[in-house]
Amino acid sequence: MDFNDLTLFVRIARLASISAAARDLGITPAAASARLASFEKELGARLVHRTTRSTTLTEDGQAFLPHAEHLLEAADLARVALGREHAAPGGVLRIAAPSSFARMHIVPGLPDFIARYPGLRLDMRISDSMVDLVEGGFDVAVRYADLGDSSFVARRIAPDRRVLVASPAYLGRHGEPSSPDELDAHTCLVVGTLDLWTFQGPDGGVTAKRVTPALRINDGGAVCDAARDGLGIALMATWAAADELRAGTLVPILRDYPLVSTQTLWAIYPSARELAPKVRVFIDWMVERFGPEPYWDRGLPL
Repeated sequence: MDFNDLTLFVRIARLASISAAARDLGITPAAASARLASFEKELGARLVHRTTRSTTLTEDGQAFLPHAEHLLEAADLARVALGREHAAPGGVLRIAAPSSFARMHIVPGLPDFIARYPGLRLDMRISDSMVDLVEGGFDVAVRYADLGDSSFVARRIAPDRRVLVASPAYLGRHGEPSSPDELDAHTCLVVGTLDLWTFQGPDGGVTAKRVTPALRINDGGAVCDAARDGLGIALMATWAAADELRAGTLVPILRDYPLVSTQTLWAIYPSARELAPKVRVFIDWMVERFGPEPYWDRGLPL
C-alpha cells in the first residue's frame, strides 16, 4: 500500500472532512478526493460516506482504520530500527491537554519546540473533558487526573502541588480560618467536582473536609480569577495560581494544614510498544521544560 494513501485516509477519519485533510496535507480537495477514490478501488471497499454536509466512515472504513494507524506507526518505528532515531521527526502530532494548563504552560513554550522540530506539525485539542485517546486518534495526552485505564502507558512530567488560597481583600472582610473545620463559615470556590479537601494536621493526622461550594466552575483559571477578585477560598494547583501568589493578589492559608494530594502531571499514550519519534521528542521536551521542580513552584511564598 502507498503510505501517502494511508496517511490521507487516517487524516480524513480523524478530521471527518476530506477538505480539512487535504489542507492538512498540503494538497487540493480535488486531489484528495481522487486519491481516496483510487485507494478505495485498490482495496475493493468503500471506506468513506461522502455527502455535501458530512464525511463519515463506512463500516469497512471503521474496521480498516485501526489497521491503517498501526501500519503508519509501524513505519515510524521501522525508521527508528534502521538507526534513524536521532533524525528530526516529522508528520502530524496530535495532542490532547487540559485547557488552562495548555494555555498557561504548553502553548507559551511551543515556539521553542517548533524551532527544534520544524518538520513536525501540531494538532492540539485543549479541553477539560476527558478525551478518548484511541477513538480521538490522539498520539499523546497531558493529564493530571487519576489515570484509571491501565492500558495506557504513562510518564511522569512534573509534580502537581495544591494549595488553599484567598485574596487579602476577602481575608480582610471575613478573617482567616485557623483549621479546616472553620471552612464551614467561609465562602468556598470549587473547580469541577473537587469539593473533598484533604489536609494533614500538625499532629500528622489526616482530615478530609467536604465543602459546600458557593461557586463551582469547571475551569481552574476562572476559579483562580474569582478567588483573586475576593469571592472566596479556593483549592488551586500551584501551576494555576503561581503568578497571583508571587504578586500577593492571592495568599496561601491554613499553612499548618497542608493539603494531601496524589496529583501528578502525566504524559500518556495508548501503546506499550516503542514510542514513535514524534511522541518521544514531545514528551522529552515537556519533562525538560517542567521537570521534578517546575519553574512555577520556584520561590513561591508557601
